[in-house]
Amino acid sequence: MKRTAAPAPASFRGFPDARGDFFLALALHNDRDWFQSHRAEYEQGWAAPMAALLAEVRDGLRGAYGRRALGEPKVFRIHRDVRFSKDKTPYKTHVAGWIPLETGRAASPGATPAAMYLQVGVETRFTGSGCWTLEPDALKRFRAALLDPRRGAVLARRLDQLAAKGFSTSCAESLVRVPAGVDPEHPRAALLRMKGLVVDPGEAPKRLLTRPELAGWLIEKARAAAPVVTWLADVAG
Repeated sequence: MKRTAAPAPASFRGFPDARGDFFLALALHNDRDWFQSHRAEYEQGWAAPMAALLAEVRDGLRGAYGRRALGEPKVFRIHRDVRFSKDKTPYKTHVAGWIPLETGRAASPGATPAAMYLQVGVETRFTGSGCWTLEPDALKRFRAALLDPRRGAVLARRLDQLAAKGFSTSCAESLVRVPAGVDPEHPRAALLRMKGLVVDPGEAPKRLLTRPELAGWLIEKARAAAPVVTWLADVAG
């Protein structure tokens, strides 16, 4: 029997509204009964447009990472992992997804270099590229590359170029001091304290959330960040 190919996502036409009324309501009624009765609103108004947006951005990023290919985009589950949290509300008040780089290992959100991560919800319009957190072995390689005069200088130069375009850097966790044995006055001391590296162009303009042009804005920002993401993938991926 011939296998039928999965249908391609529809073109991205924008999210339903810039305020995110669905998520505002979900924040007030964060329980299974309410969500089940409004599931179609979430799937049609947020999850499906996010899938279409990620697919379009992925197409626009082809070739931006040299020899590295892009993995399949993914829209994350709206269900929260409450196993180790005091907050037992079952649902996130945002929709989020990512486009990973292929590294030869199973993709892991946060640890695998991301060409782009996007989160949209209640007062949230975050996008970034890179690794939110690095696993221990990858973190060792990351720091060794930062301490290498040539490779470290390459990253610093690329980050300076992004900073001039309004990008900032962040990560899941940073040390208070530089790692043991590192000169506190090292020119890349701030980076050496970080346990990951994400470059963030700032919030997407609110006016773009309901428009197809959001895809182009994200492609432009992710392409600008690609040299940093490629550096991360080469040394820590």
